[in-house]
Amino acid sequence: MANSSIEFRLAQPSDAAAVRDIVRAAYAKWVPMIGREPLPMRADYEKAVVEHPFDLAVEGGRIVGMIETIFADDHLWIENVCVAPDAQGRGIGRLLLERAERKARDAGRFELRLLTNGAFEANVSLYKKHGYTIDREEPFMNGVTVYMSKKLA
Repeated sequence: MANSSIEFRLAQPSDAAAVRDIVRAAYAKWVPMIGREPLPMRADYEKAVVEHPFDLAVEGGRIVGMIETIFADDHLWIENVCVAPDAQGRGIGRLLLERAERKARDAGRFELRLLTNGAFEANVSLYKKHGYTIDREEPFMNGVTVYMSKKLA
């Protein structure tokens, strides 16, 4: 499980390279499965960290996880969430998802939405475990995009 050594802070423009590196490391395992780099690996993080809030999980001065969120009129969109491969399995992803829920509630949004690749079964299972349900599935680049949401009480 995650321990008390994890701190959280918002990303600054100077964090863009570190964010890109953690995303590339976290998603690399999926490349052989889908035969291409997942879209988050190709994003422009110099631009994204200026345009969207990124909550960073930091341990010992090193970024070990992040969640990128975007406010919509009636929900909080989770654009990306990932944990460094060597920090996975310790509950950091759960802490990041809980952070997004708090952020949504504080802003009067009572639903979170996200999408993931249907081939990433571990991710779909993780989201289901945390209360997300599948809303719909659509074909995308020889695979399936799974749209999920979670209603907050």
